[in-house]
Amino acid sequence: MENAAMIKKLISRFALDPRRAKVLVVGLGVTGLSVAKYLSKLGFNFAAVDSRDNPPSLKEFTGQLPDVPVFTGKFSEEAFQVATHLVVSPGVALTEPAIAQAIANGSVLVSDIDLFACSTHAPIVAITGSNGKSTVTTMLGEMAKTSGKLVGVGGNLGTAALELLDTPADLFVLELSSFQLERTTVLNAAVATVLNISADHLDRHRDVEEYAAVKQRIFDGNGVMVINADDPRVNAMRRKGRRTYAYSIKEAADFALAKIKGVECLVYGGKKLMALSELPLEGRHNAANALAALALGTAVGLNPEAMCDALRRFRGLPHRMQKVAKIDEVTWINDSKATNIGACVAALQGYERKVILLAGGDAKGADMRELLPAVQEKVKSIVLMGKDADLIEQALGGCVPVLRAENMREAVRLAAGQAQRGDTVLLSPACASLDQYKNYQERGEVFAKAVLELKA
Repeated sequence: MENAAMIKKLISRFALDPRRAKVLVVGLGVTGLSVAKYLSKLGFNFAAVDSRDNPPSLKEFTGQLPDVPVFTGKFSEEAFQVATHLVVSPGVALTEPAIAQAIANGSVLVSDIDLFACSTHAPIVAITGSNGKSTVTTMLGEMAKTSGKLVGVGGNLGTAALELLDTPADLFVLELSSFQLERTTVLNAAVATVLNISADHLDRHRDVEEYAAVKQRIFDGNGVMVINADDPRVNAMRRKGRRTYAYSIKEAADFALAKIKGVECLVYGGKKLMALSELPLEGRHNAANALAALALGTAVGLNPEAMCDALRRFRGLPHRMQKVAKIDEVTWINDSKATNIGACVAALQGYERKVILLAGGDAKGADMRELLPAVQEKVKSIVLMGKDADLIEQALGGCVPVLRAENMREAVRLAAGQAQRGDTVLLSPACASLDQYKNYQERGEVFAKAVLELKA
């Protein structure tokens, strides 16, 4: 879209006029830097603030935009007082006093996703959910490429949304978090889905109902809805008069699992797309992810054969049910991305035999008693570590044997001592990693290293 058309849309939607607006970019991480470069390209008058003394993108920001005022450390009240518009990065809570006060005083809140939606005519597929959204986003991106489309994939995953505008695209596939959705008002995606809802980010959202309501905003507009019929909260999000595809791994739906000539298959409208055994990923929750991606791809007109070919080649993402090693007939799986209860439960439900589970970290305010049914059914013993290990042990109430570890290396050693031939040891923490690690990736890497040390 040409700059003049983009500016016209921004003025229409947000009164965001480069001749008059004074924009404050709040947060200097990946998103904040992408917003700043976008505003600079369009000739906006703006400044940037970050409550951290040395935010991650500060050096790059000052190098590329040396003339833009930057305030770090404690939020500058003066900067907020003069701002007509705020673009607040997802990592910064809107309840921060300086932000809340500026909005109350009339500053207009705009998100990077709003700016993106005003800047392209290409269809947008929007994907959210507590679990699986990175996998489905990446699956769909691969399906689009295999179908011969120019596709931009990003948002909460990988490339910041506004950076995607630098490359021509027939289609955009965006993973969106609840923090992005709570400040986005004009998305109107061509196709959108909420994959599932489980308790997550309750340190930022009041309760799971508020969290679900924020996720549901992805359906605002008139695009196609893709609904997980197996999730009651998501199923209740259906809206009358909207074109909708439903998917299920438990019952009949537009996209579902069904036996055809004795072989379990992924089907659309009852017709075979591919055999389930052709899907390389472990766990039935990944069958649900594949069905969701097929529904999204169908809604934007991707070729069915190309989509199935992409699924056959898809090996998954790092730290998501990733096989690390098989040592003495014991399989070690890294699912460090399972940063909430729902992700851990989904991983456990994918196994027929009981596993040895490694869990723990920062529970983010979640009720860990929700783990109890899955642990009782699918776990042989559990090794707990991290800040909320006590909380998890209390919640499980002795339903399985519990071992305690101070660190990942000790946890792996204890699990190896419990494991017998044919067992699976699963790192699926059900918690965030920030109590002990920089992020879930580092946690997964430390786990993998400890496992490979066993092998050595």
